[in-house]
Order: sequence, then structure tokens, then C-alpha cells
Amino acid sequence: MSKELSSSPPKSASERIVVTICTYNERDNLGRLLTTIRETLPQADIMVVDDNSPDGTGDLADERAQADPAIHVLHRYNERGLGTATIHAFQQALERGYDILINLDADFSHDPKYFIDLLTALDDQQADVAIGSRYVESGGVQGWPLKRKFMSSAINAWSRFWLGLKTRDCSGSYRAYRCALLLKIDFSKFRSQGYSVQEELLYRCAQEGATFTEVPIVFVDREVGTSKINLSESMKAVWLIARCGCERGTK
Repeated sequence: MSKELSSSPPKSASERIVVTICTYNERDNLGRLLTTIRETLPQADIMVVDDNSPDGTGDLADERAQADPAIHVLHRYNERGLGTATIHAFQQALERGYDILINLDADFSHDPKYFIDLLTALDDQQADVAIGSRYVESGGVQGWPLKRKFMSSAINAWSRFWLGLKTRDCSGSYRAYRCALLLKIDFSKFRSQGYSVQEELLYRCAQEGATFTEVPIVFVDREVGTSKINLSESMKAVWLIARCGCERGTK
């Protein structure tokens, strides 16, 4: 991939595209993010899955959806967790017949300016999944303390070891998927309810013969709000990745 951002739309930009965002207490970020997505990829639909955020994130999403018919809001009242929210978003997107799904975080750490690079990678590399990667040449992270960098490097090495993945960035959620590939996945087999869903998604895609490519991005730590990642969530991810690895070893 070129180090420069692509200047012309890829062929895949003519397909039905949905951008999925899972939210919990992201009201201060969501409005600006929705505006930027619409400006960057105006032909795409946007799907917001909100876990009954007490700060009114879901209400803001509803307001934007009333003004923009391409924004769809799904409210979850009895469940909470990034893993199950992500799977719900993916299943809903597949039911609605989209061709390409782009997923990104709601905290603006994933800049929509990389959308065209991800779509171009799907075309040029004939890939099923294009990963917005912090850990390839020209990629990087801004604003993380040393502890966070170490944790991220460790979980990625752990994922490659247990899941047999070759990708450098296994834990980031900023990706573009071909829905034809996602349709092959049995989402009822997923074990992850939290952040480890990102590694498990790559594992399940790989099990279906997916081809991957990585596009350099610069991840900028959130300016507003607080991260939901904690030690407990990290330990759950370590355990669930190992469980998936043990499953892989039995096949």
C-alpha cells in the first residue's frame, strides 16, 4: 500500500456499504464522528448500536437519524458489551444485504479519512478483510502510555500464537469486511462478549479461508470520555483467545 492516502474512490465504493459503530456513553464524540463519516463516505449507510447509554448517546443518534435516513440506530436495553454489540451489528448488516461493512470505534481514535484506503485495499489486494493496522510500516499510535503499548503488543503476540494469525494488528476494530465472507461465519459459535471479539472475528474469518491485508493507520487516543478497557477485560481476552486456540487445535 502507498504511504499516501488514496485520492480517488475505489471500485468497491459503488457497492452497498455500511459503517457500524457500537456505542456506550459516547455522546460527546458521536455527533462529530457521524458528520465526518458522512463527509468522507457520503454514499455509505451508518448503523449505530447503542447499549442504553445513560449519557444520552442513543438519543443523539436518534436525532441524527431523523434528519438523515441513511443513519440507522439499534438500541439494546437488556445486554451490554462490545462483543455482543459488534456481533449484533454485523448480523443486522448481513440481514439488510450490504456488500461491505466498515467497523470503527466511536471515540474518534479511528479517523474516517482512512476509509478510502481500506476500500482500495479490498480491491487492489483482492482481500476479504482490510485491517486498519497500527503495526505495519507508516502505522502508529499517539497518546498511549508505555503500559498500554505493552499490553497491546502482548495481546497481539498472544493472538498470533494461539490463533495462527499472520496479521500484525489483531486487536484493533478498524476494519473493512466483504459481507460475502461474513455470511459464511456461524456467529452462534462466538465466545467473546467483550474486547476479544476483535481477535475472534479474525480467527473465525481465517477459519473460512479469508484473505487479509493491512493498511497503515495512526491511532490517536481519545480526547473526550474514558476508555472502557480495564485489567479484568484484558484477562478475559487472554483466556478467551486461548480457548479459541484450543478449539483450533482439535480440528
